Order: sequence, then C-alpha cells, then structure tokens
Amino acid sequence: LNAYMLSYGGFLLLGGRLGDLYGNRRLFLLGLGVFTVASLACGLSTTPVQLVAARAVQGLGGAVVTAVALALIMNLFPEPGERAKAMGVYGFICSAGGSIGSLLGGVLTGALSWHWIFLVNLPIGVAVYGLSQRLLAQDSGVAREQRLDVAGALTVTGGLMLAVYAVVDGNHAGWGSVQTLSLLGAALVLFATFLLVESRVRDPLMPLRLFRSRNLATANLIGVAWAAGMFAWFVLSALYLQKVLGYE
Repeated sequence: LNAYMLSYGGFLLLGGRLGDLYGNRRLFLLGLGVFTVASLACGLSTTPVQLVAARAVQGLGGAVVTAVALALIMNLFPEPGERAKAMGVYGFICSAGGSIGSLLGGVLTGALSWHWIFLVNLPIGVAVYGLSQRLLAQDSGVAREQRLDVAGALTVTGGLMLAVYAVVDGNHAGWGSVQTLSLLGAALVLFATFLLVESRVRDPLMPLRLFRSRNLATANLIGVAWAAGMFAWFVLSALYLQKVLGYE
C-alpha cells in the first residue's frame, strides 16, 4: 500500500499535464496498460521486493488514468447538462467502486488468495482498453505549442512523494522523529520552490492564476476534504471490523 500511494501521489499532477500536452486518450491508454500489466506482476509476485516494485508501477499507471479521466469526460460531454450527469456518475462509481472493492477484496482473499485481488484487474483492464480504443476520439494535445515544465514537474513530484512517504511511514518511524520531520521539511521546501517556478515559467505545470477563482479554490478544498474523509473511512472501517467486531 505504501509503495502504491507513494507512486500514485507523486505522479498524479504530472500525469494530468502530460495528458494536456500529448493527448488525453493516448495517456489514458498508456496508463491503463501500465496499471493492468503491473496488476499481473503483483498477482504473480513471490517475494516482498517484487510485490513492492510492482505496486509502485501500478501506482504510476493509476495516477495517469485518474489524472486524465476527468479531462476525457469534459471532452466527451461538452453540453453542461450532459457533463453534469457524467460527473455525477463518475463520482458515484468512484465512491461505490472503492467501497465495494474493499469488500470484494476481502472475499477474494478469504476464498482464494491475496493474489486474486490483483489478477481480477486483468479482464477488467483488457475490456476497458478495448472499449476505449473504439469509443474515445483521437486528440493530439498541444505538445507542439507548449513545453513541459520540467523544473515544476520535478519539484512537485519530489515534494508529493516525500510528503506521502512521511505520512504513510509516520506511525512506524514516529510523528516526531527526525525522519518524519526531515521529510516533511524537505517536502515544504520543494513545494515552495514549485510555486516560485510556476510564477516565472512560460508554460507552468499548474497556472497559479487558476486559484484566483473563488469557485475553483472552494471546489478544490471540498475535494481534498472529501478524499481525506473517504480514504480515512476505508482504513478505520477495516480496523473496526477486525479489531472490534473480530472479523479477521
């Protein structure tokens, strides 16, 4: 889980920008392929090292898919009414899929083995890949007109990875330990550098002017709070079922 979250959090923003530059359809198919192949590697892993490495690659693919999925919805449904419906369905599937996936993961682990929580992704990934090739229109992106903000990509990706690692390893290392505080401090330095870079580069990875919009800033804050609550509920509910109700 730590390897997946570390890779996922680190490449989420970068994946979205790459989709803008080189085409959302292309990046979606690439991320989906990486995620599916990495799921197979996870399911066939025989050592912890192999599993951790495969989970890191799986997180990379998942980050790219998640980052460009909303952009694809915006392109597929240009009408405001249809777009609102599509966004509602997307939000419902994300919430329901995460909850149902946690339950089915436990069923598969108990009935078969933990390998199948990864192998079950294979037929789904292949089906989605085939349908996407048929249903998603080609888009070329704007790679010729704009350049990738390399400095911004390196600073924000590094900062996110350090911050995520500090959080996921906080209980083990200690929240007041030198490791945790050093990682969080380094992440803050990289984030500050990222903001400085974004304010000066010609084609920023994340244009800071976007946050001048009160609606956009509020929506992002609500999104962060929603994601924090949802993922925290996954962990706490699993601990409650195991430690309080005794469902091991």
